[in-house]
Amino acid sequence: MMQELLMAAVGAAAVAAAYAGAAARVVKQYERGVVFRFGRLRGQVRQPGFNMIVPFVDRLHKVNMQIVTMPVPAQEGITRDNVTVRVDAVVYFKVVDAAEALVRVEDYRFAVSQMAQTSLRSIIGKSDLDDLLSNREKLNQGLELMLDSPAIGWGVQIDRVEIKDVSLPETMKRSMARQAEADRERRARLINADAELQASKKLAEAAHQMADAPSALQLRLLQTVMAVAAEKNSTLVLPIPVELLRFLERGSAQPAAGHHYAPLPTVPPTPPQPSEAYLAGHAHAVDAIEDLTGASVDPAPREETS
Repeated sequence: MMQELLMAAVGAAAVAAAYAGAAARVVKQYERGVVFRFGRLRGQVRQPGFNMIVPFVDRLHKVNMQIVTMPVPAQEGITRDNVTVRVDAVVYFKVVDAAEALVRVEDYRFAVSQMAQTSLRSIIGKSDLDDLLSNREKLNQGLELMLDSPAIGWGVQIDRVEIKDVSLPETMKRSMARQAEADRERRARLINADAELQASKKLAEAAHQMADAPSALQLRLLQTVMAVAAEKNSTLVLPIPVELLRFLERGSAQPAAGHHYAPLPTVPPTPPQPSEAYLAGHAHAVDAIEDLTGASVDPAPREETS
């Protein structure tokens, strides 16, 4: 009798151990357990730690509650200003409702990935190239809002979205480089022009100052000669006193101011001489005048025609 009771106790203990082994589940700290009984969702989500389920009746699904880092494949699109770009991004999200993440969507990771790709292409078409390059914070916020709206119904929360890289065509890179170089050259020319303006103002002030003290110009000339002679060169400097130049300038200006020039005499014009054809045509008139008044002085003999 005692042996049968002992065997029954051992059998019951074995069954209980087998049941406990089949029913015991351990949920980790970063996980949550969702139980389905005969395919129906149990209302209570199992917390981290040791949990028991009904063997062969319940199914426990563990959902990771950690933040997931998902890279978005590079998407090629055309911006609003008709520039072809290739943009890739990264999405950070986590599950906030384990039951909704399992029931509402078949695969929440794949759903978030596809939604991120379509939203990225949409944000490329709505933005300009300058916004993609310099105003990424605003684009990241817009992309996060586009992803968070449908994902909240799946039990998923979008933590943040970051645009990683914007790839441009080589022709566009060269055009932007030329534009930046031209802009830098323009700024350099403006700086040089401003410096020339300031230098000209200072030189004008120095000229007025030297005009009040003529010896200052001579001292400046001696400083220039000293600066040139300090270097080893073959330059020959011949300083000329400024007073000598001013004396020569005054001497050349005085005769020009006091001398008056007399007008040139006018020559009467020479009367035109008659041509040979004119004289031959009027020879008979000359003969008639000679018959009336007498022969002219030393008349030229005429040949008689037979």
